[in-house]
Amino acid sequence: MKFTKMHGCGNDYVYVNCFEETVKDPAKLAQAVSDRHFGIGSDGLVLICPPTDPNVADCKMRMFNADGSESEMCGNASRCVGRYVYDRNVVKKNPIRLETLAGIKVIEVHLNEKGEAEMLTVDMGEPILAPAEIPVEATTSPSKLENISAVMDLKLTSEDKEFDFTCVSMGNPHAVTFIDTPVKDFQVDFYGPSLETNKAFPRKTNVEFVEFVNETNLNMRVWERGTGETWACGTGTCATVVAANLRGLCKREPVNVKLLGGTLTIEWNKEDNHVYMTGPATFVFDGIWNE
Repeated sequence: MKFTKMHGCGNDYVYVNCFEETVKDPAKLAQAVSDRHFGIGSDGLVLICPPTDPNVADCKMRMFNADGSESEMCGNASRCVGRYVYDRNVVKKNPIRLETLAGIKVIEVHLNEKGEAEMLTVDMGEPILAPAEIPVEATTSPSKLENISAVMDLKLTSEDKEFDFTCVSMGNPHAVTFIDTPVKDFQVDFYGPSLETNKAFPRKTNVEFVEFVNETNLNMRVWERGTGETWACGTGTCATVVAANLRGLCKREPVNVKLLGGTLTIEWNKEDNHVYMTGPATFVFDGIWNE
């Protein structure tokens, strides 16, 4: 089976072109290829597939975490899929319509001097704030934004520390907490596991630990559902900027979010209420997996 290793700000996946290849058991394959000692090494597996309806989408993405569980959406992977299909002439359109379990995502390609889709902007759609749709077992309260309520004061304890969460879905669940210490020194791997599986989250959750710098700059680390800490999370970055707006920390303008693997620029647009994510997609290598 031919595969391609790619990453978006260090959030790395193994990509398989299912226009040409067939994957019979993607959950099992995800666990095998993700192993960083005995496999290829990645945060998971992404299948690039023909769309269900060519009139609606140009291609389809299926994304599996390192533990084999399938996720609804991955922002960094969506940019990588966009670059893969554009640069390798699978879909030579701009913008590209990508089918995901979280709906159709529109990807705008920004070409570099070589004509490659190095930077991409993904329309991630509107954030989901209703508790039942995130899902999270909590109640809403008024935000700093007029006429918008959200889950903003969910207090949960992990180990020896209480956290205050704002909950957002970008097609997958996120719990965002703002911490008062430098995030680079925070024990993400100590607090993340029990928060991911807290009973407040029926389908578990991704957990974002965020350091506020100023209105246009945030520092973030993420504990991803089914994978553990990763170097970046596109949907988590979007959820973080939405949470910062809800709490009155940022304005509805582009915000740079610094991650372990790089920086993404996120805008929660005032006009259409959509969240736009801009960042790089990088090829690492091609290879053959002997199943």
